[in-house]
Amino acid sequence: MAAPVGDHMPRRALRLGVAGPVGTGKSSLIATVCRNMAAELEIGVVTNDIYTDEDARFLRASGVLSAARIRAVETGACPHTAIRDDITMNLIAVEDMERDVGPLDLVLVESGGDNLTATFSPGLVDAQVFVLDVAGGGDVVRKGGPGIARADLLAVNKVDLAPYADVDVDRMVAEGAAARGGAPVLALSRHRQETVDELCAWIRRLAGDHAAGRHTPTDPGAPAHHHHAHVKAT
Repeated sequence: MAAPVGDHMPRRALRLGVAGPVGTGKSSLIATVCRNMAAELEIGVVTNDIYTDEDARFLRASGVLSAARIRAVETGACPHTAIRDDITMNLIAVEDMERDVGPLDLVLVESGGDNLTATFSPGLVDAQVFVLDVAGGGDVVRKGGPGIARADLLAVNKVDLAPYADVDVDRMVAEGAAARGGAPVLALSRHRQETVDELCAWIRRLAGDHAAGRHTPTDPGAPAHHHHAHVKAT
């Protein structure tokens, strides 16, 4: 259970954003964290999808947390809107869950599937993980973007599939570290427990720093201006 601060006020849960392109395994990563850390941390999850609660239903069906600890936000627009531009819906979802289920240690906020430009507002999360996967190609990490370059952790996911995707994981991780100036890059597979243990250890350290007041959220930078309207050629 979340520890108190002083004699009166409970500390706020660590809020950890999980972003990345469609299909990189964000929900699977969150389920893995819950499965491996729910015995030691009080955890909640808020998912974001444009028109559905698909990710929340996946997590509830997996049984990693009680249904009350998994909330869904339907953004109705580009996922950047609700995690970066107007975070009101997500803040309400997080705060309502903390009120309903009691003090939490960790709230995982999952972005809707998006492209390489997705980042969270530091007003919503304290830290963020950006997720890529080897099936997207070994060169994707070189394409950059604020999430790849400046998220607190870059997770190169599904590394067990690398032989089938003809990807050199070591090279992909090295290029990620170079793009990030040496900031952490984790080669991850939910089927390789040693990599899951590394992820959990990183979260554990982050939670400890947050609880002790040693962690300061940083802004990885807003994505470049973009829109999804069709522009007719002239």
